Order: sequence, then C-alpha cells, then structure tokens
Amino acid sequence: MPAAARPRDGHMQNLNLILPVGTQVVLRREAATGAPAGSVGKVVSAPTDHTHAYRVRLVDGTELSLTRAELTIRKHLQAETLAELGAVLRDHSLEEHVVLRAVVGSRAYGLDDEASDVDRRGVYLPPAELHWSLYGVPEQLENRDTEECYWEAGKFLGLALKANPNILEVLYSPLVEHAAPVAMELLRERGRFLSRIVYQTYNGYVMSQFRKLEQDVRTTGAPKWKHAMHLVRLLISGITALRDGYVPVRVEEHRTALLHIKSGAAPWDEVNEWRLALHRDFDAALAATRLPERPDYAWANDYLIRARRSAV
Repeated sequence: MPAAARPRDGHMQNLNLILPVGTQVVLRREAATGAPAGSVGKVVSAPTDHTHAYRVRLVDGTELSLTRAELTIRKHLQAETLAELGAVLRDHSLEEHVVLRAVVGSRAYGLDDEASDVDRRGVYLPPAELHWSLYGVPEQLENRDTEECYWEAGKFLGLALKANPNILEVLYSPLVEHAAPVAMELLRERGRFLSRIVYQTYNGYVMSQFRKLEQDVRTTGAPKWKHAMHLVRLLISGITALRDGYVPVRVEEHRTALLHIKSGAAPWDEVNEWRLALHRDFDAALAATRLPERPDYAWANDYLIRARRSAV
C-alpha cells in the first residue's frame, strides 16, 4: 500500500493532499516545543507540495512547523471515533437482544397480496453493561434490506405513551413471531398505553397528511393512493381504539373498500368524503370514550425499570 494512503481505523488518509489554509487539525504526536499529542490547531500556511512543512497555529497562539504525517484533520479524527463506537456495538450483536418481534404492515392488516413485503417491528432490550457504558446504545436497530426495525425498550415505551400508531400496532399485531417473558407482560398490559391522546395523535396526523394529498391532487391530478388508503385505515383504527379500547390491526371488514382506494379506482371526492365522515365519527368517539385522559405513566416507568434490571 503506498505511503500516501494509510488506513487509520477504516479511514483512508491521502497524505499527498495539500490541506488548505484554515483547516482544523490535531497533532498526532508530541511536538518538539512540548505541545502534546491531541493538541488542536489551524493551518495558517500551507506548502506547495507534500514534502514540505505546514505552519500550524495552536489554540494558545503558538505556531509550529509540522509535516503532513504529524497532522490529522480534526473532522476525520471525529469520524474515526464514531467508527470505533460503531465497531463496539456491532461486536455485541444487538439483534440477539430482541425481546418482541411482530409482523406489521399489509400482511398484519389483511391487505396483502403476493407482492407484499413482510415488515417486522419490535423491541430490543440491550445488555445493561453496554447501556450504561460510554458507548451507549442506538434508539433503534434498522435493517432496510429485511424490512425490520426494533426500538430500544425505553424509546419504544416513550412512543407508545404518545400513542404512536406504528408502535401501538406492534403491541396489537395478531402476528407475533417472538415474545420473551419480559415482552409477554408488555403485551398483556398493552391497554395501559391507550388514552384520549390517541385522538390527538391519529386525527392530527391524518389531517396534516390529507392536506398534502390535496396539494398533490391540485398539482398532479392524483394523490399517492396507497398513502391515502393507510390514512383512512388509521382513522378507522383510532375510532375503534376510543370506542372499544383496543387497536384493530386487521381491517378485513374494510378490505375491499381500502384496496379500492389503493388501486386508484375510487374517485378522490369519494375518498375525501369518507375521510371527513370518519373525522366526525372520531369526534363522537372522543366524546363518548371511557379511555383515561392520559396513559398509565407510573406502570410504564415501573415496567421499564424492572425490564432494565433484568438485563443486568
């Protein structure tokens, strides 16, 4: 490998590249003046070729004459640190700590066809030692190739308490592929996450997204039909949650009408009229609901503490 391209923790450095004046750099080793390795400075004078030295001014005003091999570009050093953190996390195989895996999306809704993907979502509970460490853990594990996404337990609970539709559908999916004992309690107590916040979250999201679809109709003559179908489905789901106290993931009763929207066969005016009628039903469901104003924060907090203790 040529000396001009030396790997450092996965980052290829081109030592022949002339750094422009103003570049922030870090000293690789202690300088002859006593400036320690790791000192930060800025290039104030650059050579015309890689065989000559740079003039670098440190934070304290000291100026040094340094070769390219004695310097690292500061932003590259930061990238190397992030790469090291990523390597530590990969070594822990966090996917092995998934405690809840469920199929969501079209297959769970009963709206699938032969071309439908299998979307999996769920919860992972990281080892406490890693969670407490400087490395920390990611809020979610995502693999777009396999259509999988798993939220860290605390992140998952926080979203569930806000009545996030994607999260609630994981809890109410009829297609649970894996549930560790700690997740079984979460499924048994899923009703604790339901509250009148469902109305705010579902209704508000659908209204904002329909405004965008209406703009699409005005500019292109047609909305994104699949998105329109799922917005109508969300309204149906939210209404049932308020009326009956559970989130209906499967919507086979409305399968024909929803797929009619998805295919673009339903006139936009009819879709919008149905949507407005559902908003009225949502208002009525809110007025009559027995759900509490807020979800059970105390239980969720207690559950999270116990779950994390189990990961010690």
